[in-house]
Amino acid sequence: METVSGSSLLDNIRWQQENSTPEADDTRGMLTQEDFFALLTQELSNQDPTKPVENNEMISQMTAFSTTDGVTKLNDQFSSFAASMSSSQALQASSLVGRSVLVEDNVFGTEEGQAVKGKLVTDQAASNVNIYVENVAGEVIQTVPVGDVSAGEFTFTWDGKNTNGEPAPEGAYRFRVAGLVDGNASELQAMTYRKVDSVTLAGNGGSILLNLNGGSTMKLSDVVEVSQG
Repeated sequence: METVSGSSLLDNIRWQQENSTPEADDTRGMLTQEDFFALLTQELSNQDPTKPVENNEMISQMTAFSTTDGVTKLNDQFSSFAASMSSSQALQASSLVGRSVLVEDNVFGTEEGQAVKGKLVTDQAASNVNIYVENVAGEVIQTVPVGDVSAGEFTFTWDGKNTNGEPAPEGAYRFRVAGLVDGNASELQAMTYRKVDSVTLAGNGGSILLNLNGGSTMKLSDVVEVSQG
């Protein structure tokens, strides 16, 4: 009785590969489910009838094929889900244009005479608290008295004017908050609300960036609060 050994099966497959014309295909080198079943068919047709494949071996191979196919479909579903999430985030980000977002920074840029909102943050009660508006030279152009505050967060607004009541020129400024904590002079944390001018989409898998007035940017994921104005 003539039998076909495993080596002759491999030689047959190798001969077919050597005599086939390769085609330009992005998936070349990747085995598909059809390839697995083709190999299984070749194995069954060329097996030794006196030593057939055991049932458990057949089940094991079929399970491996199903698992591979399932993983491939799962990867495709994840790719589709990621694309959907990016589109959803882009839509969410575009709705922020013209609105203000809270930035964990006390430095900001403003147009002439434009009012700016900020937030004072303290984990301890403080007294004699003042908010100083400083220009890039470190000069105090306006002081906003606050008085005594308890622990927490407090929103404030600078009207965009200097101590003479005149509109402050366009440029970069910062809020500096100082007060007494347990009788000691301390600086408190200040954050600012910045208006979103535009949105930048960084492509597949990239971050969505919010372009803020004053020239800075922040990630959409870093937004902690959104304000109407």
